[in-house]
Amino acid sequence: MKKIEIFEQAMIVGNYDVVVCGGGPAGFIAAIAAARGGASVAIVEQYGFLGGMATAGLVAPISRFNLKGRRMIGGIPWEFIERLKEMGGAIVENPPGNISFMPEKYKLIAQRLVLEAGVDLYFHCYLTGCLKKDNEITHIIFHTKEGMQSITGRYFIDCTGDADLAWYADVPMQPKSNPLQPASLCFCLGGVDTAKLPLAHHNLDTTNMHDVSIQNVLNELREKEGIPLFGGPWYSSMIEEGYLAVNMTRFSGDMTKVTDMTNAECTLHEDVFRMVELLKEHVDAFKNAFLVTTAPQVGIRETRRIKGAYILTGQDYVEGRRFPDAISRGCHPIDIHHADNTRQNVTFLEKSPYIPYRTLYVPAYPNLLVPGRCFSADETASASVRVQASVMGLGQAAGTSAALCVKDNCSVDDVNVESLREKLISMGAILD
Repeated sequence: MKKIEIFEQAMIVGNYDVVVCGGGPAGFIAAIAAARGGASVAIVEQYGFLGGMATAGLVAPISRFNLKGRRMIGGIPWEFIERLKEMGGAIVENPPGNISFMPEKYKLIAQRLVLEAGVDLYFHCYLTGCLKKDNEITHIIFHTKEGMQSITGRYFIDCTGDADLAWYADVPMQPKSNPLQPASLCFCLGGVDTAKLPLAHHNLDTTNMHDVSIQNVLNELREKEGIPLFGGPWYSSMIEEGYLAVNMTRFSGDMTKVTDMTNAECTLHEDVFRMVELLKEHVDAFKNAFLVTTAPQVGIRETRRIKGAYILTGQDYVEGRRFPDAISRGCHPIDIHHADNTRQNVTFLEKSPYIPYRTLYVPAYPNLLVPGRCFSADETASASVRVQASVMGLGQAAGTSAALCVKDNCSVDDVNVESLREKLISMGAILD
């Protein structure tokens, strides 16, 4: 493959204590936590809104906050849910604590909380690299309509989901799963008779919550007619009557590769229209349905994962192993989707796992924290923690740690873990 060399100057447009790359569920929570801890904070986000896979991917519901009816993730993440409820943008579905939501209100409440905390937002900025001295990141580089720009910082939090900043910084990565879990293009339907779809509300505690009857119909059609690959299907109420978020398309590939991502977008946009036709034809509740919108991008379940100071294993996770540096909990089932068929492997948890702080950093990189689905866990543990409520908990821990590092002028692996845990508990995190 031929290469060209490009030399371009980047205007330095900001200097902060903490720079968060990515404004998804982990990112905006991390930014709020760091700012409330006294740090000057910026978020660099490729879209013009916050929420990541919740709003850019239409991934619903926000799953999940409870295990066996007990809240396991608290603090700023739950404050966000309460604010969303107050605006009429969320329904809390117990006992699992799944949250049906309106994406537009999610965007607005996330934005309000971030701005109230004093965080600076850099929207429509696409991260393209970083500068570092030894292994300490000094600048991030991103492209804008004004050309290449840069921000300097003391500490950086990679909430890109795909570990983009960590990858640019040459952070060691774990081998990728082969195959990776598939991507899905979620979509919104109107005109649905939601009263005929009890699974539109995720208030069951020990089921996969997919529609088995429709799955059986689609499997028969796949055998007879060769309809597109699918998963589930799963639905989620979008609060307003007749509107439903649907997750059922499936594409196998590596979403860090431009060609795979492009093929996924093109293929799944075709598949969405075919799936809507099938639902209208074969399911009474959908007979008057119409496509409102597809997500701005495909939803991504799995790509890169860092090789941190500790790799959380599936065995750790299922057994609920306690860690002295636990900074968050898990409660979502282990959920591994098959890339080449319609199945998935689901393991329901008997106890809430603990997630150690050591999974958020690599010792040789003194000013980088990596929460979100690309944190340091094997493919089994990450298949649970990758969901929204769980990564919000990791983001809260990372932002809180970064603020403590600013105050103590220490590296991320030298932070006082007891002080970190005490601060998180005082904020409402559940670590017992």
